[in-house]
Amino acid sequence: MERIIRFQLDGREVNVDDDGGSLLGALRDRLGVRSVKDGCSPQGQCGCCTVLIDDAPRVACVTPLRRVAGRTITTVDGLTAQERRRWSDAFVAHGAAQCGFCTPGIVCRLVGHERKGADLSRRETVDSALSAHLCRCTGWQTIREAAADIAVDFPARDLEAACKQATIETGRPQIVGPQVILGDGGFADDDTPTEALVAVRSDSGWAVGSSLQEARNQAGKIQGRRTSLDPAPPLKMPEGDWAVALRTRWVEPAYLETDASWCLPDGQAADPIANGGAFGGKTDSDVTNAAKALAREHDAPVRVLWSREDTVRYGPKRPPMAAGLRRDGTGIVRVASTVGIADVIHSVLPHCEIEEVVLPGPPTSVSLRAAGWAEAEMLRAALEGEAGWTQSPSGGRAKAEIVDGTIRVEVDSGEPLDWVMLRSYCIGAAHMGYSWITSESLAVDTQGDIHDLTVRSFGVLPSSDSPNIEIVSVGEGEVRPAGDAVFAAVAAATWLSRGCPVDLPAR
Repeated sequence: MERIIRFQLDGREVNVDDDGGSLLGALRDRLGVRSVKDGCSPQGQCGCCTVLIDDAPRVACVTPLRRVAGRTITTVDGLTAQERRRWSDAFVAHGAAQCGFCTPGIVCRLVGHERKGADLSRRETVDSALSAHLCRCTGWQTIREAAADIAVDFPARDLEAACKQATIETGRPQIVGPQVILGDGGFADDDTPTEALVAVRSDSGWAVGSSLQEARNQAGKIQGRRTSLDPAPPLKMPEGDWAVALRTRWVEPAYLETDASWCLPDGQAADPIANGGAFGGKTDSDVTNAAKALAREHDAPVRVLWSREDTVRYGPKRPPMAAGLRRDGTGIVRVASTVGIADVIHSVLPHCEIEEVVLPGPPTSVSLRAAGWAEAEMLRAALEGEAGWTQSPSGGRAKAEIVDGTIRVEVDSGEPLDWVMLRSYCIGAAHMGYSWITSESLAVDTQGDIHDLTVRSFGVLPSSDSPNIEIVSVGEGEVRPAGDAVFAAVAAATWLSRGCPVDLPAR
């Protein structure tokens, strides 16, 4: 017999049957609170589902529903009007959100600290708070800046221009505004009908239930864990006397919104790429086709949800590479067999020989951020002995250097439509490039099985370990995307600053 759980939610009393699930499941699936996001449940590691329980920040996905009986739960929806205005204004003013999937949870945690009198102008305080979160888009810096400025009245800004700037960077329609900060960014699983069935991956295909908890019980989902297996490079170095050599490992794109879609029996499936491009990681996602097929099979609306573990196992990765070059630019680039990869590498290194190798493991794609040509740009910079200007296929240019621990980036991507968003996307891309070179890897065994399945195992640099980043725009004329060029330029500058070690990451 199910027990009724009563608690205060955003100023009202609610009653929910205890199905043995989590607070997150009750909030999203039964109470319709979609501002609370699910980025890793039930790992409790990404922070996207953070709420206040009796004013203390907690992750809802690992909080059993039965534990909140008689308590007060506050989501970003239930913050005071003043808190919602001040925090959304500060985040918008600093470009402290891009896709916005992680943002409501971060705001809840920072408000929790603010209510206890924490000094959020101190970087150490904010770094400590952010240690419970993952933000892949912003690189943390603009979040720290926003937290230090919540008492400021910000001037009006053309948010339509900001949306256009963000859309140019992602290649997808992008929303910039307070609604994104407060959890209404238009993500695929946020506007599903309450009566929709839920489908999750299982060993035999898809398990379908009336709720996420029921579907996962049917599928027998086992929570992913971090492994002690060494994330060894999957490719051997080509033999030769090389002036420059580079060998990369498997790495995880680590976008926060896992693949999701839903569909009515006679409708079109929701786009899994909502307010963010997932860095190219969802280009070929199968969730839309699955949602269509299952909705027709069950003659009912169906939500199709990948878990964090699914995203790691089945989502595409940048192709691992092992390369050796001579001073004249000839040599061998050995790379995981990937459609289009040879053309991408030859666009930067026209005189090298490409050896494509079929590797066991996850799929690879050149759609991921600067995949293939960023590595080629790094090799070119090493041959030239300096990190000069890097130009992306989409026309943006960037040049980076690391001085006294600060990453300084010059950007030539046209006259900015909105400086705040250009700076935000460039800081995020710079952080991603630096993090990739210095910290990121994924353990995949020789059979191709992935063993690092948790958010914390990807190696994404936390706020506390992230350098300060300065962005200078020197562009004129037509606006072009800057992020990929910044990513590659910072990766090259970081690798050179560490002496061009053969194996990444260069810890």
